[in-house]
Amino acid sequence: MIEMERQKNTQMFVIAILAVAILTMSVGFALYSSTLNITGNANLAKAKWSIVWEKEASPSTDYKYSESSGSVQVAAAKRTFTDTDMTFEVDLKPEEFYEFTVYAKNAGTFNAKLKAITLSDVSAHSKYLKYEVYYNGTKYTSTTTGLSTALAADASVPVKVRVEYVLPEDENDLPKDNDVKVTLSASFDYEQA
Repeated sequence: MIEMERQKNTQMFVIAILAVAILTMSVGFALYSSTLNITGNANLAKAKWSIVWEKEASPSTDYKYSESSGSVQVAAAKRTFTDTDMTFEVDLKPEEFYEFTVYAKNAGTFNAKLKAITLSDVSAHSKYLKYEVYYNGTKYTSTTTGLSTALAADASVPVKVRVEYVLPEDENDLPKDNDVKVTLSASFDYEQA
């Protein structure tokens, strides 16, 4: 029995030694370990996509618009603007034209590019009507796709529109019985550059 008790005491002693050894090794290991961390903040500036018709300098709320010299004048009531649309109504007699310039502005925070200009088809009236759009000096008379014309953030470009009632070679090609109302349109399609 004494032998069993001695063996039990020896086991307890060995267990206590092992527990102290394990505890000492854990503390020792903790003393020799370290952790690296990275923390930080990223401040992201606000961003927006905005291609609009340009307005006059503040405090004016009018849009930048000018009629060319010699052009038929159109009363303000016959032309309207929103940020993305401009409409007009003009009455032309033979050999008169209406020509004006507005400005497309990239009011966004990143660059854009013009990818297409879509013009209404006026071929049915082509003998007596000329319809031209100049985008930043380049003339367009029909729908054009596959463009890649840059428009940097906060930049603007002139867009000139010209509608002209020309005399055809044959007087029989003129509208005779009634006035002719021709609907004209131009769409400018942009995407992120």
